[in-house]
Amino acid sequence: MRFFEPGLCSVTFRSLSVQAVIDLAAVNGIKSIEWGADIHVPPDDLANARDVAARTAEAGLSVSSYGSYIFAPDFTPEDVAAVLETAKALGAGHIRIWPGSRKRPSADYSPGERRAATEALATIAHRADDHGMTIGLEYHPNSLTDTLPSALELARDLDAPNLFFYWQPAPGLPLDDALAEISALGSRICHLHVFAWLADASRLPLAERADYWRACIAALPESGWKKPAFAMLEFVKGDDVGQFTEDAAILRDILYRT
Repeated sequence: MRFFEPGLCSVTFRSLSVQAVIDLAAVNGIKSIEWGADIHVPPDDLANARDVAARTAEAGLSVSSYGSYIFAPDFTPEDVAAVLETAKALGAGHIRIWPGSRKRPSADYSPGERRAATEALATIAHRADDHGMTIGLEYHPNSLTDTLPSALELARDLDAPNLFFYWQPAPGLPLDDALAEISALGSRICHLHVFAWLADASRLPLAERADYWRACIAALPESGWKKPAFAMLEFVKGDDVGQFTEDAAILRDILYRT
């Protein structure tokens, strides 16, 4: 079993300001924030990234990662350069990358298209390594990690020592299937994205899936990931601040009691 500390993905509250996200995290026992590139820390705005880094540190929090919206292979070298420089300004040594084109399931790829995406991911990992950074592939429906066999194929083909995988269950995924994914991919898992969704993507209070997450976290094996690991809340029922407060308390209980 591995130890995870509580984190927050800033995309959970896209409508809130940077300072409001920081304040909400700090008062609810969150230790680290994954700052998203879509709203709060857009690429190439280095002054903003430095300001967010300073504000985060002043609150006693760390930056777990930079949540980029690079979809491999659909990017330019300039896109990668902007993300790397922004991550550096943010103080993030880890960057989230999306494996594959946006909203495209793995079953839709030809062998040649899959090979191109894999080579693009390897290129990003190499460039990140030049900056002393690690890469984490989003584990998500409609991507090259939307099934366990597809994710394992990527893991086999991408053996860069600085490339890891996030993990989250597909909405409604049965616990036995979640544990099978964790067992197979666990040695390459860096962080977790934590939420409570049904198969139809309707959201529940995290308390209703507390036992599920306890089982998943207890099953995670040791991995090659040597940095602090975070289980990050990502989206809450109704995008509600009050619900987040409840979920953060449940998450802390799951992590510290487990």
